[in-house]
Amino acid sequence: KYLLTTVNPGLKIAPGNQVTLANNQLYIGPKEHARLELLSPGLDRTVDYGFLYIVAKPLSVVLHWINGFIGNWALSIIAITFLIKLAFYKLSEKSYRSMAGMKKLAPRLQKIKETYGDDKQKIGKKTMELYKQEKVNPAAGCLPILVQIPVFISIYWVLIEMVELRQFSFLYIPDLSSRDPFFILPLIMGASMWFQQRLNPPPADPMQAKIMMMLPIIFTIFFLWFPAGLVIYWVTNNLLSIAQQVFINKRINKT
Repeated sequence: KYLLTTVNPGLKIAPGNQVTLANNQLYIGPKEHARLELLSPGLDRTVDYGFLYIVAKPLSVVLHWINGFIGNWALSIIAITFLIKLAFYKLSEKSYRSMAGMKKLAPRLQKIKETYGDDKQKIGKKTMELYKQEKVNPAAGCLPILVQIPVFISIYWVLIEMVELRQFSFLYIPDLSSRDPFFILPLIMGASMWFQQRLNPPPADPMQAKIMMMLPIIFTIFFLWFPAGLVIYWVTNNLLSIAQQVFINKRINKT
């Protein structure tokens, strides 16, 4: 399946007049940034990075720069994932500290619920007093995650649009632009997602807890058909997140 698209500057044609387009050039080939930029200014915009182009383009430039040193796209994806995690380390630390604090308070929160039964007003009051006493903010874990969402979306589009991954092999995977032929990476991704959930405090709402339990299975099914290069990013990101969260949890549990 091939897609042919033409982009021309806007023209104003008066009623009854004619305009002849001359010296038009047609490029048929892979959407490689370096090649497109040399052909014509702005032609590289045909690479669709979605509405977050301003974030995705620099990520693409950095990824290509890394690959210039490493010479392996899979290892370059792992390297840029590490750099992204490093850039957001402090933000992630705040989020993980908040979740670790919530998990540490879980037995005491459960005791409050058992003590006051159906008195939701009393439970809410005692819960807030406990948060204040232990200096824990339940909402503190949300903002760092929200800040990182544009980067997650951007790196998704970068890897989806990368023609360089086509027919590039890594270990047992013959083509990073196609799915993992043995589904090993998606299964690792799902397992890492499940393990990461175990590090977080369980949701108070039983229905929400059931939904959270199903998420690793749902994501694994979706990722079975995703390009292997993209799954490498998510697996690496999950493993680095787990390592950081385990480290923070151990430090908090010692205090």
